[in-house]
Amino acid sequence: MSTTSTTPAGRMTSLARAEMTLLGRSKGTLFAALFVPLVLPLSVRSAAEEMDLAEAGLTTGELVLPAAVGFSLLFAVYSSLVGVYVVRREELVLKRLRTGELRDAEILAGSALPAVLTGLAQCLLLITGCTVLLDLSAPSAPHLAVLGLLLGLVISAALAAVTASWTRTGESAQVTPMPLLIVSMLGSGMFVPLELFPDRLASVCELLPLTPVVSLVRGGWTGGLTAGETLQALTVALAWTALAVFAVRRRFRWEPRR
Repeated sequence: MSTTSTTPAGRMTSLARAEMTLLGRSKGTLFAALFVPLVLPLSVRSAAEEMDLAEAGLTTGELVLPAAVGFSLLFAVYSSLVGVYVVRREELVLKRLRTGELRDAEILAGSALPAVLTGLAQCLLLITGCTVLLDLSAPSAPHLAVLGLLLGLVISAALAAVTASWTRTGESAQVTPMPLLIVSMLGSGMFVPLELFPDRLASVCELLPLTPVVSLVRGGWTGGLTAGETLQALTVALAWTALAVFAVRRRFRWEPRR
C-alpha cells in the first residue's frame, strides 16, 4: 500500500471510491437520489402559482430554487445515506472496516462522500437550471448561498448517521427517513414560505434542521436577510450539526441489530 493511501485523506478516498461503485449498482437508491429531486421542484412551481408570493416578497424562482436544493439534500444525501449506513452495518462491512487503519470518523465520512458529492453536483445543476428557466438574476449575496449549501450537506450527512443508528434493517431504512422528509418539506419553507405561516408556527419551523439552509440559500438570491436573521440561521444550523455529531458519537451502532 502506498504512503498516500495510509493518510486519512487517502483512506477516505479509497473507501469513497469503493462506496461509489456499490452505489452505482443500487438502482433503487440511484432513482430516489437522482430522479426524485429533479421532479419535485415542478410541484413547487405549480403550487407557487396558487400562492400570493408578493405578500412574502418573493418571486416564483426565489421559492423554487431553495426548495430544489432542499429536495436534493433530503433525497440525494440524507435518505440515501441512511440506507448506505444501515446496509453496510448489517452486512458487517462497518465492523470489518474498524479492524483496519480507518478511524470511526473516517469510515463515516468516506462512506458519505459519494452521496455528498452527488448531492452537491445535483444542487449545482438545479441552481443553474432554475436560474435559466425561471429567469433569476445573479445572487445578491452569493456567500450566503454557498454557506447554506455547505451547511446543508454537513447537516444532511450527520442526520443520516443519527437516523441509521436506530434503523434496524435495510428495508426499514426506506421508512425511518420519512418523518424528517415530510416535516422538512412542509415546514422548512420549501413548498410554502414561512412568511405566509402564522407567526407562532413560523417561529417553531425556523428551528427545523433544514430551515436555516433554505433561508440562507434564498437569502443569497434575495439579499433580504438581515444580520440578525443570518446569525439566527447559522446558530440553528450549527446547533443541529453539533447535536447530530454528539448523537452519532454516543449512539451510532457499528454491528448488526439483533
